[in-house]
Amino acid sequence: MSSAELTQDHISAEIAERHEAVAKAVAEGARAPHHPPRDFTPYRSSILRHPQQPLIAVDGDPEAAELHGPVFGVTDVTDLDADLTRQHAGEPLGERITVTGRVLDRHGRPVRGQLVELWQANASGRYAHQRDQHPAPLDPNFTGVGRCLTDDQGQYSFTTVKPGAYPWRNHLNAWRPAHIHFSLFGTAFTQRLVTQMYFPGDPLFPYDPILQSVTDQAARDRLVAAYDHSLSRPEWSLGYRWDIVLDGPAATLPDPEENH
Repeated sequence: MSSAELTQDHISAEIAERHEAVAKAVAEGARAPHHPPRDFTPYRSSILRHPQQPLIAVDGDPEAAELHGPVFGVTDVTDLDADLTRQHAGEPLGERITVTGRVLDRHGRPVRGQLVELWQANASGRYAHQRDQHPAPLDPNFTGVGRCLTDDQGQYSFTTVKPGAYPWRNHLNAWRPAHIHFSLFGTAFTQRLVTQMYFPGDPLFPYDPILQSVTDQAARDRLVAAYDHSLSRPEWSLGYRWDIVLDGPAATLPDPEENH
């Protein structure tokens, strides 16, 4: 069956079947899966993209092997990089938000000086990228990429606009919930976490195979930011808090979309 023929009912049934299989295995004594499966059937691209043969070591520059997210070059990180609403001559359209949180290790200790990058769609649900042909308007005052360094408390902070939902062709009438992609670098190229942050109360959560490929409910919940009124700025922006844990049992899971 092609993606165009798959309905949401088909996808929802497949999601429920996979979740039930995991719950049964855990009830029988298996460990709960820590990472999303690479062949999560409802997420059709994972079937085509996940490795089925032994991995092959790539010689040479690792950056030539794979590159995700924005490319900033070698310029210093500045305050302007963390405010996506001030990177152009005009102000972007959409609901202005502040997103902040702490980057922590498995013991709850702050990770200082961590490079945090993000990229996202605009308020209409469109990326400023040539491959995105979704017929929603581009915003000339919003590129959708930012970066910052964590401070001594492991804290990061961005000012941006809330991204819109957008369609994708996994199945008929498929829509992705609003989300922001995050990338965190360690001390080497191989020490990197790419993940996604979602917004609370999104009605699209149950219908999204990418989010639902995280079969553990607690792990899914950790991908959703919390609205924090103390972070909201009067007449300026609404505030969201989202902590990122790099490893351990409470780790923020890697982005299923980027890791299949």
